[in-house]
Amino acid sequence: MPNVAVIGAGVNGVASAIKILEHYQREGNPGFPGSRVTIISEQFSPNTTGDGSAGLWGPYLLGGTEQSKVYKWSKSMHKFLEQIWLSEDAGEAGVCLLPCIRLSTSTVNTVEDFWRDIVYGAVDLTAEQLAVHNQGRSVKFTSGLSFVTYTSEPIKLLPYLMKRFARNGGVVVQQKVTDLERFVTESPYDVVVNCSGLGSRELLNDDQMYAVRGQVSRVKASWMFSAILDESDDGYYIIPNTESVVLGGTHQERDYNIKVCEKDKRLIVDGCQRFVPGLCHTKTLFDWVGLRPGRGKLRLEAERLGQKLLIHNYGHGGSGVTLCWGCADDVLDLLLAAKHISKL
Repeated sequence: MPNVAVIGAGVNGVASAIKILEHYQREGNPGFPGSRVTIISEQFSPNTTGDGSAGLWGPYLLGGTEQSKVYKWSKSMHKFLEQIWLSEDAGEAGVCLLPCIRLSTSTVNTVEDFWRDIVYGAVDLTAEQLAVHNQGRSVKFTSGLSFVTYTSEPIKLLPYLMKRFARNGGVVVQQKVTDLERFVTESPYDVVVNCSGLGSRELLNDDQMYAVRGQVSRVKASWMFSAILDESDDGYYIIPNTESVVLGGTHQERDYNIKVCEKDKRLIVDGCQRFVPGLCHTKTLFDWVGLRPGRGKLRLEAERLGQKLLIHNYGHGGSGVTLCWGCADDVLDLLLAAKHISKL
């Protein structure tokens, strides 16, 4: 088994580490303990970008990433969430089934639904159903999709996955890596998996990386049991979690402001209250801002640095949770393919 380091402790880093660790454990090599897979990161849950997100499954903000790959990766995650939901771990992992309605104002395309056969019970909204959502709107919704999928709240999912990683012998090191090439060449690791997200902008001088600022408000609304998602450019979303409801949100490209903007908050809250007027009676719990790792195209590939293998897995936009398990599949495949070419 190679000595592996995964840089980054977001959902993609942790998922990649688990996939590699558990693969070699299944091989049953007693001479290679699980401690040979290490997660290295400056920040861990609850301080990662994903911790503040609602964790709703659904491809989002992925630039020009090939649709066939997005389909494969997101389907793998959906199956993984189904396994957790059917197990006794669902509560601990924050995995819930959630009815959703996705709406679009586009006059050219219907709601994007290349993934409709992955979710459960996907059906187009009827004209009568659309009319209900169009009441009082000047810009009308032209199409909609009703379906059921999963939320997997990262604030719960990440600790659950980290516990699974540690239980199987994985090692965690809190460290900031500032020079990736030097780290790869001078460290004792045979394989380094770069899951540094937006950090790859500086770590690799990747000028294709940019922040997509997201701001949300969390409110107490235990009577909300379904999500509403407006796909318009200025659209809003309402996503119930186990202990709060997420009202969102912004997707401001190349905006690096991590402070709560009161103007954005007012737009978000007012927009969501137009969807569900009853939200005006809810108690605001807190507001949150995170910077999604935007990129023209998700990067998932391997390269050689001397005798070392460097695998890149970053640029997941707003789909970190949705794609993490499927992307981890490909990370493992890249490692094994390299092993066959040159012994690690």
